[in-house]
Amino acid sequence: MPEARVDVRKTYKLFIGGEFVRSESGRSYQVGSVNVPRGSRKDLRDSVKLARGAFEGWAGRTAMNRGQILYRAAEMLDGRRRQFIAELGGGKRAGREVDAAVEAFVWYAGWTDKLSQVAGTVNPVAGPYFNFTTPEPTGVVGVVAPESPALSGLVLRIAPALAGGNTVVALASEGSPLPGLTLGEVLATSDFPPGVVNLLTGFRKELLPWLAAHMDVNAIDAAGCTPEQLAAVQEAGAANVKRVIKPNGRRDQLSPQAITDLMEMKTVWHPIGV
Repeated sequence: MPEARVDVRKTYKLFIGGEFVRSESGRSYQVGSVNVPRGSRKDLRDSVKLARGAFEGWAGRTAMNRGQILYRAAEMLDGRRRQFIAELGGGKRAGREVDAAVEAFVWYAGWTDKLSQVAGTVNPVAGPYFNFTTPEPTGVVGVVAPESPALSGLVLRIAPALAGGNTVVALASEGSPLPGLTLGEVLATSDFPPGVVNLLTGFRKELLPWLAAHMDVNAIDAAGCTPEQLAAVQEAGAANVKRVIKPNGRRDQLSPQAITDLMEMKTVWHPIGV
């Protein structure tokens, strides 16, 4: 009789700085038949450092180019539709979730070159000046993805942040991390510059306090936080003047406000030429 074969579990990696890396601690936890990397606070610090380094280049790209890259992400995600449906448990519900994730990337891609016209304005002033208010990216955004839906919930948070020119450090679902890890493989082939999007998996209780307290994170989308976690994030954010976007059911819908929530409004004066 042939010898029984020992099953070898697939071990995923974190997506940091455009590369797939093992957790600095070497730890993992098992979900189903695979090993999921258990990110450490050093992994999180490395992600923030790389996101900060990538911010100027990403924010400095044309809005059209950012939209093209987001649209490419939608194409690549749709091309792996069967894999995502399988990881989400199969069935019509999983198919609808993949559709929602693809739609979110496409929808926010279309908004990139329209934000200035919609959110900006020319202010009336009493003097020989033009006074313009325009939206600008906040910087590095920490995203706490909802536990469920694991895929569309994550995409609905990172897509508007990226559309506005921010860079992202995201904590994927702790209990259902596989769609988030596979999304990292999609983003790696979608022309995003290294460091623009960083995806971590692990235990929220270990990573969230460090994300909230990090001085180089400018804002946190706390969509996936429990009430207790939200209170701790707000307390840490108040200590370093960090914007915290609270969980809100309306943010499950496509909305340009999801982009402007993570942007700053800048007002400049220009003299009127003769």
